[in-house]
Amino acid sequence: MNRTTLSLIVGTAALAAVTGFAALTAPAASSGGTAKAAARLPVEQTRLLCPEPSTSDIADTTYTSFTPVSPGTSSGGKAELTAAGAQSAAGSDSSGSGKSAKNKKQPDAPKVTPKEPGTPVTGTASGSDTPALLGTATGRLAPGWTVQETTQVDAGTGRGLLGTGCSAPDTEFWFPGASTAGSRTDYVHLTNPDDSAAVVDIELYGKDGNLKSTVGEGITVQPHSSEPVLLSTLSSAQESDLTVHVGVRSGRVAAAVQALDDKLGGDWLAASTDPAGSLVMPGIPKDATDVRLIAFVPGDADADLKVRLASPSGEITPAGNETLHVKGGMTTAVDLGDVTRGEAGSLVLTPSDSPVPVVAALRVLRGKGDKQESAFIPATAPVGTRASVAGNFGKDSTLALSAPGGAATVKVTASAGSEGGTAVTKQYTIKGGTTQDVHAPVPSGLKGSYALTVEPVSGGPVYAARTLQTTVEGVPAFTVQTLPDDRGTVAVPQADQDLSVLLKK
Repeated sequence: MNRTTLSLIVGTAALAAVTGFAALTAPAASSGGTAKAAARLPVEQTRLLCPEPSTSDIADTTYTSFTPVSPGTSSGGKAELTAAGAQSAAGSDSSGSGKSAKNKKQPDAPKVTPKEPGTPVTGTASGSDTPALLGTATGRLAPGWTVQETTQVDAGTGRGLLGTGCSAPDTEFWFPGASTAGSRTDYVHLTNPDDSAAVVDIELYGKDGNLKSTVGEGITVQPHSSEPVLLSTLSSAQESDLTVHVGVRSGRVAAAVQALDDKLGGDWLAASTDPAGSLVMPGIPKDATDVRLIAFVPGDADADLKVRLASPSGEITPAGNETLHVKGGMTTAVDLGDVTRGEAGSLVLTPSDSPVPVVAALRVLRGKGDKQESAFIPATAPVGTRASVAGNFGKDSTLALSAPGGAATVKVTASAGSEGGTAVTKQYTIKGGTTQDVHAPVPSGLKGSYALTVEPVSGGPVYAARTLQTTVEGVPAFTVQTLPDDRGTVAVPQADQDLSVLLKK
């Protein structure tokens, strides 16, 4: 993925203004002539898009908005969510999704309006007509802004707990782990935040390569609208393990796959991180009963990968699955069973020989028999400078931290509660090659929900994931969200005055 978020676009615009000002007013350059490192300043605007949560009449959805406290931000700003229009309501339903919003009044967005950083705000919605949401945060509420969408469905296809972090618009996405099998109903949700239409191509790759189809070509997503596309309308082939590629010809969209199973519940499948030679999928729950790895090579070259599990005690090689061969342009899946064996873990893929860019994700099951529930863990980027996740409720939340390289120390802050409570911070050291389920801090005097913010202090890269869990009609329902860097700052080079250029010929 290009990950060209609106936050960075606006940051670049701000950069131009700052640079121009510095060129006129900065003090004279030092005689040493050494270039100064770029300063990192908070972004001034962030866009996030939340997909339509459910088509179930018994769905209950909670939205939680949170911005961590960032030094150096301005005093103003706001964050708000507005309802996206339905594309079919505008007279265009080229996706074959089977949905029609004609003559149907568009519902209002839930009221989620934070007033200051450091304190989350929640809003709720019920039923099948909750729209996709378009979100904008500015000023001091923009840096690191995150919105969590969590839905509980008590019965029917995809029953269980479905969760996703609302995502930024981009131009390319990879989703290993989708399916067109008879038991699955998978949609890719496309949301366009801009004033002009976006044109999108959707490609499906199975075990034998590209599933040739023209139906997914040139899908138009109208401005400020969202369109769910049913994958089974793009190909008649029934494939248990698919990789979905979303490429944007013009404009930008946010994309997410909603994977719903008749018997195994459902969840949101977020996009995998950019194709890379090494990948990490953090936060496999310790009580996982089955873990399935799905991998895909976007290019023509084959990839040979080492498969390792970073457990609390160190790296483990899964018996019988020490390596994985992935053919170029083809989706490969392998069942790892109960690979964690009662301990939290993260799956780490590294090249056996020359690195070949790969995308990957895990489908994870908890429970047994007809009481199973599924969730997905895509390969993710490290925490980087800082990452936050909202919508936590006391003991129902688990934070997994993984340091697949060297040891690392991180600071974890539990925010104030949405209805009361005081923020608390703790520090943790993670041994190299391990994953730890940490007892994350809880706000003092907590009322409502809270957010967790992870900030590396020292050591190697840290990967993180948060698991929410509850019980739905006797089913151990859960959802997992990874914590990549929040991209809350942008690099702004320092510029110095140099009047000597006026004397040069």
